[in-house]
Amino acid sequence: MVEAVSPRSKSQLRTALLQNRRSVPEAVREGEAEALRGWLSGLKISGRTVCAYVPVGSEPGSITLLDTLLELGARVLLPVARNDAAGIPRPLQWGKYRPGTLVAAEFGLREPPPPWLPAEAIGEADVILVPALAVDRSGARLGRGAGFYDRTLHHAAPTAQVIAVVRDDELLDDIPAEPHDVAMTHALTPRRGVLPLRR
Repeated sequence: MVEAVSPRSKSQLRTALLQNRRSVPEAVREGEAEALRGWLSGLKISGRTVCAYVPVGSEPGSITLLDTLLELGARVLLPVARNDAAGIPRPLQWGKYRPGTLVAAEFGLREPPPPWLPAEAIGEADVILVPALAVDRSGARLGRGAGFYDRTLHHAAPTAQVIAVVRDDELLDDIPAEPHDVAMTHALTPRRGVLPLRR
C-alpha cells in the first residue's frame, strides 16, 4: 500500500504508485475492473454524454466498462492525445466510441478513428471519467505527468462530475498540488464506488 507523504515530490510519488500497480496480479486487476463497472448504473447517464478513457497497462478499467456505458444509454467520447510540432502536449481531442473500432495510437494508446471533435467537446459531458495514479480527499489528482488532462479539463462544464478512477489504496489523504491543477469532484474505486471529494 502506498502512503502519501506531503514533502514527497510528484515524481517520487508517481514512481511508488506505478511500482505498486505493476505488482498487482492480473486476476486482481480483472476483479477490480469488474467491480468498477458495477458502480456505473448509479451515475444516471442514460441520454447523457460521458467522456471516458481506454485503459492501458495497469490502469483501472476495461473495454467492458466502456461497453457498459453504452448499454446504460450514454454517448461515450474517448480521448485522442497528440503533441504539437514542438513536442508539447495539445489539449485532448475526442472521438465517439463504437465497439470494435479502436485503433492503435501514439504513446501506446488506443483511440477511436476519425472524425474527431475538438477539445471543447468535453464541455458537453455530464460525467468525465479521468485516469489517475491517485487522488486525494480534496480532489487533487496525480496523473502520469504528460499534461494532456491539465490542458483539457478547464473546458469541462462547471456542473460536470469529474471522476478520478483509481484503486482503493490510491485514494490518499494528501497529494502535492499546483495552481493549474483541476480538482476532481469525485473518485471511483472498486470497493467504495463513487465518492464525493472536498473541492
